[in-house]
Amino acid sequence: MDNVKNDKYYANKIMTDVQYLIGLTEEYSYEELQVNETVLDSIFFRFIQIAENATKLSKELKTRENKIDWGAISGLRNRIVHDYGHTDLGIILSTLKEDIPELKNVMEKYADIKQ
Repeated sequence: MDNVKNDKYYANKIMTDVQYLIGLTEEYSYEELQVNETVLDSIFFRFIQIAENATKLSKELKTRENKIDWGAISGLRNRIVHDYGHTDLGIILSTLKEDIPELKNVMEKYADIKQ
């Protein structure tokens, strides 16, 4: 079993979470998310996972893919983890609609997982 943890490995992990988030945004409206704490927790968890795995991507990949705001990914993670009760749902939804598809497009270049 090959357990090499390289850019491909982390890109695959990010793609798994990104695809999950894209599926949820197609399924739930803003209003539904506001009242569905279980789904919201799941979304927050996936954002945390994306950020954790993004920090492990190589500096070369991040430099090459400079359209992605890697610092903002970590910043959102920190906001969720350290200020969970005050995370602005509008920012989360905006990130889901605008930034997650862009991150998906970039990660598809490096991952085995495609959609």
